[in-house]
Amino acid sequence: MSDQTALSVRNLRKRFGPLEVLKDISFDAKKGEVIAILGSSGSGKSTLLRCINLLEMPSAGEIVVGDEVVKLKPQRDGLAVVDRRQIDALRARVAMVFQSFNLWSHMTILENLIEGPVHVQGRPRRECIAEAEALLAKVGIADKRDAYPAHLSGGQQQRAAIARALAMKPELMLFDEPTSALDPERVGEVLKVMRALADEGRTMVIVTHEMAFARDVASRVIFLHEGMIEEDGSARQVFENPKSARFQKFISTNRDDV
Repeated sequence: MSDQTALSVRNLRKRFGPLEVLKDISFDAKKGEVIAILGSSGSGKSTLLRCINLLEMPSAGEIVVGDEVVKLKPQRDGLAVVDRRQIDALRARVAMVFQSFNLWSHMTILENLIEGPVHVQGRPRRECIAEAEALLAKVGIADKRDAYPAHLSGGQQQRAAIARALAMKPELMLFDEPTSALDPERVGEVLKVMRALADEGRTMVIVTHEMAFARDVASRVIFLHEGMIEEDGSARQVFENPKSARFQKFISTNRDDV
């Protein structure tokens, strides 16, 4: 893990009307760090990821990717984008993998992978195809290159979604509960791919309910409770010696998964 910072989140807040979902969230992610974000349903985990990638506009706060501050301006109901081109460029650097796969159903798996590199990044099609085929082999679905998403299992679709994110050569990967929509027998094949990415030194922020994965793979764990960071430390420290009574209760409730 590097000392360089891949992501800084400063004093992030998010309101939906009168409901404040995120309350002054601040943390840094170092390059090569794997951060697992845990918390009960409604704690703000997925909203946090969506704000980082500006799929939801924060109500207040600052986001820095690498050394580039995301340009946001205040307006009556929160923050707004200043430079749309900057946001498009940043999204090429920060890839997001969703729980519902979000593959384009009318495209083959290979076409899904090369769409961004060819049409967003403007890279040569032949080069992108070669890289996409290598990525599909890496995630174990090379034989599905010409299949459509509907013909793949949930686990295969999620591995294709991870490969599509990797095709953009991101500096940071965000995962929003990537196994929550999968049948239990498919969860392991996706977690295996994510473990391999962690071993490569990929910078990842992962919202997950897979407690054993968080304990074994994450270099750091953040526990959210009611929109605030309740626990933050190394995976070993927070699981073996948690400071927060709420996190102790959370892991005892989920003890079978640890």
